[in-house]
Amino acid sequence: MRTIATGIAALLLPLTALAADPDPARFQLERSGDHFVRLDKQTGAMSLCEEKDGSLVCRMAADERAAYEDELDRLSGRVTALENKSIVNKALPTDAEVDRSISIMERFMKSFMGMVKQFQEEEKTAPLPQKT
Repeated sequence: MRTIATGIAALLLPLTALAADPDPARFQLERSGDHFVRLDKQTGAMSLCEEKDGSLVCRMAADERAAYEDELDRLSGRVTALENKSIVNKALPTDAEVDRSISIMERFMKSFMGMVKQFQEEEKTAPLPQKT
């Protein structure tokens, strides 16, 4: 199990490096008075930026902020609906459903145990050759 986790981590490590380094050509900065306007060439989103304490601090433009909050509200509604739906679906099975499930498992186990007995009988009558 540990080797599987290590393997997955090794495969995902390059992806985190790609996510950490954004494409330098993705954004375009334009000076507008004492502020900057940052254009995301990939999404078309615009942000207003200003320099504070030696770093560039950006915030969304007002119209994009409204669209962003509308999208958040829409997604929150979907999440709530999905959560409510999943609560309804967690009802306990009926006695008939439990009995049917047990019946299926009994047939499976009987069939499986029959195959085990058959293999044991075959092994007794014709043992495997010794290869040592």
